Amino acid sequence: MARKTLVLAEARDGGLRHVSYEAIAAGKKVADGGEVVAVLCGDNIASLAPSLGHYGADRILTVENENLKNYTPDGYKQAMMQVIDSEKPEAIVMGHTAIGKDLSAGIASRLNCGLISDVTGIDADGELAFIRPVYAGKAFEKKRIKDGIVFITIRPNNIEALEKDESKEAVVNAFDVVVKDLRTIVKDIVKKTTSGVDLSEAKVIVSGGRGVKSAEGFEPLKELADVLGGAVGASRGACDAGYCDYSMQIGQTGKVVTPDLYIACGISGAIQHLAGMSNSKVIVAINKDPEANIFNVADYGIVGDLFEVVPLLTKYFKEVLQEA
Repeated sequence: MARKTLVLAEARDGGLRHVSYEAIAAGKKVADGGEVVAVLCGDNIASLAPSLGHYGADRILTVENENLKNYTPDGYKQAMMQVIDSEKPEAIVMGHTAIGKDLSAGIASRLNCGLISDVTGIDADGELAFIRPVYAGKAFEKKRIKDGIVFITIRPNNIEALEKDESKEAVVNAFDVVVKDLRTIVKDIVKKTTSGVDLSEAKVIVSGGRGVKSAEGFEPLKELADVLGGAVGASRGACDAGYCDYSMQIGQTGKVVTPDLYIACGISGAIQHLAGMSNSKVIVAINKDPEANIFNVADYGIVGDLFEVVPLLTKYFKEVLQEA
C-alpha cells in the first residue's frame, strides 16, 4: 500500500543531524512506493535542503520562520500541523530525539491518532509492522497501526540511511506558515554536552563510571574517543559523583544509545546503565573487578586498571589508523 509519508528533518548548528537521513530511509520503507516528503523547519535553513534529496527524499518543504529559529513545542507544533493539514499524509516519521519525542506526542494528540515510538526495526514484508524494545531492552515487541495515520519515531543508529547519491535531486518548495502566540520563548541556550560528536548519534562511545575516580579521570577516555572519532559518555554514578555533567549520562534515566562500538571503562554494569547501552553492536568492558556485571553483556572484556589499559588502547589505535 503506497503511502505519502512526511519525514521531519532536524537541523543543528548549521547542519543536518544524521538521524534525518535515517528517518528518510525509514520513510521509504513505510511509504512502500509512495512519495516521501521531507520537512525542514527553522530559520535560514534552505541551503541544507538539497542533501535530503541525495539521501532519498522525493520532495522537500522548507518551513522558514523567525519563530522557528530555536525549537519550542508550540512553535514547531503550529508549523507541522499546517504542513500536515496541507499535505494530508498517510504516514509521519520523526527521529526519537529530544525534539522528536516531544513534538510527536503533541501532534499525535492533536491528530487523535496512534503513535509507535522508539522504533528500532521495520518489517515491511507483508503487513507493515514496527519493532521496538520493552522492559529496558530485555525484550522486543512488534506493533502495527491498524487504522489512521501511520506515525512513528525511530531510534538513532538503528535504521541505516540510504547510500548518498548526489545525482538524485528532489524538488524543493518553500512552505509559508504562521507561527504566533508562543507560550515559550527561548532567551538563551547553554550547551553542556561534550564537544564534537553527538552522543546519541555517535558510532563509537567511550564511557566512564565511578572507576574514573575524578573529572580528570575522564581525560584518557576523551583522548581515546578523539582517536576513534567518537563521543564520551558516563554512568549515573559518575554524574552523581560530580565527575561530569548529566548531559553525558547514559542509562534508563539518561540517553539510550546504540553505537557500533561501546567501550565501558570503570563501569560496574548496574541494570539502569545497561538499559541505555545493552543494544550496542559491540561492547568492550574494562574493569578491575572480574566479577563486575558489565562483563555479562560485553562481547570483549579486559580485566585491568583503566588508567593503564585505556592509554595503551589509544596508542595502539593511533598506530593502526596512521598505517591505514
